[in-house]
Amino acid sequence: MTVPRFVVHLPVAAEDLDTARRYARVIGRAVSFLGNVDRAETTVSYEDAQGVHHRVFCDRLLGSGRRCPRNADHHGDC
Repeated sequence: MTVPRFVVHLPVAAEDLDTARRYARVIGRAVSFLGNVDRAETTVSYEDAQGVHHRVFCDRLLGSGRRCPRNADHHGDC
């Protein structure tokens, strides 16, 4: 039997998508010391389209098995 898991949703209002991503990056980095925070899966959405998620961090898998910590849609190599 698997133990149930819960996901925390923390609504934060922002004026535009870039600002929302910036807020999410800051919040994600601020709580990354908690071992059970999966910062790589951080997304933002429009308030009236919460089913459409926009990635905040790059989701490319690195050789170490970790995900790239850079911003989504960054230029250059991870």
